[in-house]
Amino acid sequence: MGRSATRERLFAAAIELIAERGFAATTVDQIAERAGVAKGTVYYNFGSKAAMFAALLEYGVDRFAVTLREAADGLEPLAALEAVVGAELAFIGAHEPFARLLIAETWRSGGDWQRAARLIRERAIAVLADVLRAAVDAGTLRADLDVATAASAVFGMVLTVALDWRALQPDRPMSDVHATLMDLLRGRLTTEAGGPPR
Repeated sequence: MGRSATRERLFAAAIELIAERGFAATTVDQIAERAGVAKGTVYYNFGSKAAMFAALLEYGVDRFAVTLREAADGLEPLAALEAVVGAELAFIGAHEPFARLLIAETWRSGGDWQRAARLIRERAIAVLADVLRAAVDAGTLRADLDVATAASAVFGMVLTVALDWRALQPDRPMSDVHATLMDLLRGRLTTEAGGPPR
């Protein structure tokens, strides 16, 4: 198994364990065992559990951001917003332990939450900000929209709703959840029936 494949297995094992038990309760031994590698492999690849967590967070946020950016690529602004919301729901549906990790561990006491929050803002939320800014520039969203705050709000809303869906309504079709989110966003951000921007 190559180094890249080993790191993938370690990332997957760490995400699952930290989501199940929390960062403090997860040991390097447990991560190595779950990944099917020797304990020394964790240290060889990352140096420490804290370094692995930092790399894990960066890796996951990068994958998340790429998924969102690819969803928006080439679409007009409101279609891009709809696609990004759908991509965020789908990503969380496919990577639920990582999403739980984002919420639980990014803000944990003693963690490097400012770095984590900055990483999420600069990479994932930035995709939504770009989409919203393009919609404002195109005149399809209010000219006075606070794009940075709106992007954080949309990202957080979708993240929270997606986790609620996965935990409490797993049989509900994703398309229903997506439609409800888009109804909320259209009603708040966009103009109705060709009226002037609010």
